[in-house]
Amino acid sequence: MQNKLPVLLIFIFMFGTLPGLAQQQEQEVQLEEVPMPAKLLPYNNPMLSNDEDFAVGERQPGPELDDFQKEVMRRIADIYRMHVNALEAQVQDDPLSAETHITDALNAMQALLDTYPEVQSNERFSALYRSVMTEYRSFYGVEDSTKQVEGEIFAIQEELYSEESNWMNENYSLPEDITTPKTEVPLVQNRQVNRHLMYYTMKRPEVMETWLTRTKKYFPMMEDIFEEENVPQELIHLAMVESGLNPQARSWASAVGMWQFIRATGSMYGLEVNWWVDERRDPEKATRAAARHLKDLYNIWGDWHLAIANYNISPRGLKRALRAAGEEDYWAALPYLPRETQGYVPGFIAATMIEMNPEQFGFTGQYESEEYDYELFEVAPLMPLDELAKAAGISTEKLKEYNPELLRWATPPGNSYPLKLPVGSKEQFAANYEDIPKEERSQNVAMHTVNRGETLGYIARKYGTSVRALYETNESLSNTIYPGQKIVVPLAPGSDEKIAASRPTHQPRGQTSTNTRRRNQSKAPANSIGVTYKVKSGDTIGHIAEWYDVRAWQIRSWNGISNYIRPGQNLTVYVPESKKSYYSQINSMSFSKKQELESQQRSGTNITEEYIASTSNNSSDGGNVTYTVQSNDTLIQIANSFGVSVGQIQRLNNLNGSRIYVGQQLKIK
Repeated sequence: MQNKLPVLLIFIFMFGTLPGLAQQQEQEVQLEEVPMPAKLLPYNNPMLSNDEDFAVGERQPGPELDDFQKEVMRRIADIYRMHVNALEAQVQDDPLSAETHITDALNAMQALLDTYPEVQSNERFSALYRSVMTEYRSFYGVEDSTKQVEGEIFAIQEELYSEESNWMNENYSLPEDITTPKTEVPLVQNRQVNRHLMYYTMKRPEVMETWLTRTKKYFPMMEDIFEEENVPQELIHLAMVESGLNPQARSWASAVGMWQFIRATGSMYGLEVNWWVDERRDPEKATRAAARHLKDLYNIWGDWHLAIANYNISPRGLKRALRAAGEEDYWAALPYLPRETQGYVPGFIAATMIEMNPEQFGFTGQYESEEYDYELFEVAPLMPLDELAKAAGISTEKLKEYNPELLRWATPPGNSYPLKLPVGSKEQFAANYEDIPKEERSQNVAMHTVNRGETLGYIARKYGTSVRALYETNESLSNTIYPGQKIVVPLAPGSDEKIAASRPTHQPRGQTSTNTRRRNQSKAPANSIGVTYKVKSGDTIGHIAEWYDVRAWQIRSWNGISNYIRPGQNLTVYVPESKKSYYSQINSMSFSKKQELESQQRSGTNITEEYIASTSNNSSDGGNVTYTVQSNDTLIQIANSFGVSVGQIQRLNNLNGSRIYVGQQLKIK
């Protein structure tokens, strides 16, 4: 399960917005999928390492707390204050304030994890996590996420990575003279690899047979993408040990999809996660993100075994193990790693060896599966999936199988959505689609009848909105509701820049990308002029769209590209002629400055050339800059936009908590 956040890109963490609350940017948490800790496994999970070397932030007997430990404790204390405020607000029958405090606590907890992923093994943080998540689940009626694990891979990992090796005593033996194919990633064979080979071929051969069947469906697509990204193709086998090639896989720690991305890392590589869609479940988009992520890790370590290990463990944890080993070598550091990471690289090597030559391990190699392919049809927003499935002549479950990123009962609100359909069904679907009754088509509100036991928080979460939005829509609504009561629920307005799946990355086999680009390119808007933006490392189309105040699909269409961009690539963006000189400055701005600009645009600040000039020259003593707090700003947002920590801003400005006010001047280093 992936938890690596590249050290070179850590400053571009972005959190999704609260469902249905596009106007309240200070509440930046996705309530459908709780922003779970990067690798915080259940507290009784045997895979959780007990190695003291990974008990980060804990005060050990003897030495005084260092700066890092103090920073972690300060932030934990701040989150506890938010948690207490949420409880007090509920005692005072004030669900609006309670929702705000709960959201703040979740955001702060996620920010702490994003900044220091290794804090997951801190006992204080574990206790804090349980408290905050318990309150969140109670307020919104969310089931305990530890009960929502999907995929057979996790039971296999628990058995394989446990200290118990009784199954090894069953006189298993491997074939003699195993042939190891030549690959760019070294496929060494040693005791650890042999253990996995025996497990997959003798203890659980049915598991490997299931995975081998899935390779027939997904590997051709994955090989193409890894070749395009210039990443060793044998690394596609990593998805076997990550998820068993299951797009629906979901871990205890809310790592999701075939490549087990956590939300923060996925967003860094262009995977959108919101109330309506989760692109980590999209096999194609997630595979491209994984290829780029692995390439970034290799650029950091210069060794594929270390890069693979770092896909599984935080860089701080890996560095500790390497220091303890005294050399930059995964196999030397193996005894100092958590049990899961000890088995991670050997598991990858074993799965690769078996898939590349299944017959020598007793598998037939004659496994069949339908090819990963589809046709696209643009459908209206908020179209019920059951009606769309009827139009396609397939079951709703089959439609969801083709579109695993769709999380709700309908397509996302906002603009049209490119629905994936079985090859050969598009013509029939188009004819039946026109016959879907108008009352089943897009609507902006829903009428909810309260059922026994429901709360406002539960209703808000069900429809992807907020308690505040319910109050604003229902004039006489109080905090006490009763069964049978009718409540008008506003459905969240969507936008293409928030749903990266709105344009496909998939190129049908046999069709040239050039023809596709020509067909997909659209004309420039009236009274606009093109400016050039040169892609920098860490950029995504979503970022660029925000900076230029356009939509992501427009950038893709204007340039005839998919969702993938590369550093150094020149993109044409059409902007109003009257603002050309303003937008032309964005290309030369730093990432943090562009993120600051984006924050100001979201808060409604009137962005002018004079504003940019003033913000680019406001540095003061000691390399600090002065930032004026705007409406709807939060401390977390400001810290993220400048690429610094909340604690750093608090210390520099003598702030005890996270409360700030409009017009306040903050020094930022």
